[in-house]
Amino acid sequence: MIILSIDKVKAYFRQFNMEDKVMEFPTSSATVTEAAQTLNCEEARIAKTMSFKLNDTAILVVMAGDVRIDNHKFKEKFHKKATMLKGDEVETYTGFPIGGVCPFAPKDGVKVYLDISLKRFDTVYPACGSRNSAIKLTIPELEKYSKAIEWIDISKN
Repeated sequence: MIILSIDKVKAYFRQFNMEDKVMEFPTSSATVTEAAQTLNCEEARIAKTMSFKLNDTAILVVMAGDVRIDNHKFKEKFHKKATMLKGDEVETYTGFPIGGVCPFAPKDGVKVYLDISLKRFDTVYPACGSRNSAIKLTIPELEKYSKAIEWIDISKN
C-alpha cells in the first residue's frame, strides 16, 4: 500500500489534534506564486521549504517566500556550498514530492532549520506534503511542529 505524503503529514498532525487544519486545494500550491494566489495572501507569507544536500544527507530550510538563499551565509553556517537536491533526489531524500516538501515528518535523519526571514510574520503557510496543500501556523507553532534544530540567517536581505 502506498501512503501519500499528505496522509503522512495529516497523521503527524493528528497527534496534536491539528490534522483538520491541513488544507487541500483544487488548484496547485506547488510554487510560492501559486500558493499565494490559492491562499489569497502575499508571497512573503508562504513558508517555502528548500531542500539541500549536505554531505550524504539532506537538510530542509524553511524561509519566507520572498527571499533567496545567500550562498556566502549558507557556506559560513554549514561549511559547504549550498547545493539544492536535484529533481530526482528530492522525494528520495526528503520523503516529499517537489512542490510539496515540508518540515513536518520528513524522512528520518533529515534536519529542519528555520530562517529568520519568517520572524517578521505572526502567521505563515508551509506546505503539507503535496503540491496542493498548506497549513496556517503561528511562528511558535511552526517552531514546535517542524521540530527545527535552530533559527538561522542564510537569506539575502
